[in-house]
Amino acid sequence: MNHARAETNTRGAMIPAAPKLGAKAWILIDAATGSVITSHNSDMRLPPASLTKMMTAFVTTREIKAGRMKGNDTVTISENAWRTGGSRMFLDPGSTVSIQDLLSGVIIVSGNDASVALAEHVAGSEGVFVGMMNATANTLGMSNTHFMNATGLPEPAHYSSARDMATLAAAIIGEGTGSYSLYSKKYLTWNGIRQANRNLLLWRDPSFDGLKTGHTEAAGYCMVASSHRAGRRLISVILGASSTHKRTAETGKLMGYGFRFYDTKTYEKGGEVLTESALWKGKERSIALGLLDDLILTLPQNIKRKVETRLEIDGPLEAPIAAGTIVGRLELYDDGQKLGSRSLVTLEDGKVGAWWKRWWDTMHLFFLKMTRSWFADADIA
Repeated sequence: MNHARAETNTRGAMIPAAPKLGAKAWILIDAATGSVITSHNSDMRLPPASLTKMMTAFVTTREIKAGRMKGNDTVTISENAWRTGGSRMFLDPGSTVSIQDLLSGVIIVSGNDASVALAEHVAGSEGVFVGMMNATANTLGMSNTHFMNATGLPEPAHYSSARDMATLAAAIIGEGTGSYSLYSKKYLTWNGIRQANRNLLLWRDPSFDGLKTGHTEAAGYCMVASSHRAGRRLISVILGASSTHKRTAETGKLMGYGFRFYDTKTYEKGGEVLTESALWKGKERSIALGLLDDLILTLPQNIKRKVETRLEIDGPLEAPIAAGTIVGRLELYDDGQKLGSRSLVTLEDGKVGAWWKRWWDTMHLFFLKMTRSWFADADIA
């Protein structure tokens, strides 16, 4: 780790500079918040090699989750799939293999034959399946990604970025499609051939439970990793390292830095009442406000941090108003530095009151607006 420089976060806490790695690009994010802890060339378009197979598996498991196929459905292995070069599951042409077994071959041992077999079964052809991959990438916001095949074999227009691969990894983990447990499997035996997962960190550190490695001459040595420690999960991506050892070591450096010097904390709970605001023309005199979701932030460790909460409500609230309506902002500050913000919403429906209350509040609002307008004009004068 490079300690030559140190970053000072709010209120004077010292955080060592992030490590400089031997790779073309990298990124480290918190899985819960998506916050980037450190990165380098994270939007650079680079060949992803077999990291591509994360999307191949993701598209397939989404099809299973949507009910359009089942994991125990069988696939007849085509000669085209069997002939695919590179790393292999060692499938036999004409044999029938379950989708679940093919997913194991794709994820655990990076089988190109299994990847093509899945693509052909899911979409009829690898070309159509690639269209599904690119559509999914677009949906996830992977703006620096374009796939040309389901394997990651070299193609000039086949590329991704460290940030996009981290986004995909977070989606795989977050959607809980049922296949994530395969990423932590160390071995797969098929056709009497036992092969090991190329993610060496699965043997070295029990906190690692995925995800994928890749290598071609053009891509160098790549790795997407996930580690879960003490209730926190971080995701790292290394692209373009010089060796298997290098991508493993650099991943360890990234994860060590993130877990040691950053924390992820829930500052406000979604659905809880943060404040109440006056409700004009309503059946009730006030309405509860809060957040739709938890406000979780990943920040540099700092035991001296004193978080200040500021609420801003957009003007008088008038009934009727539906639950979930955005009516302002919640902002968190530390010593004048903004840490994060979220939309403030109504937590309940604001129903209209009786006619006489609506009339009375209408008159009050009219005079209130007139008074504010008068003072504003006076200030200008």
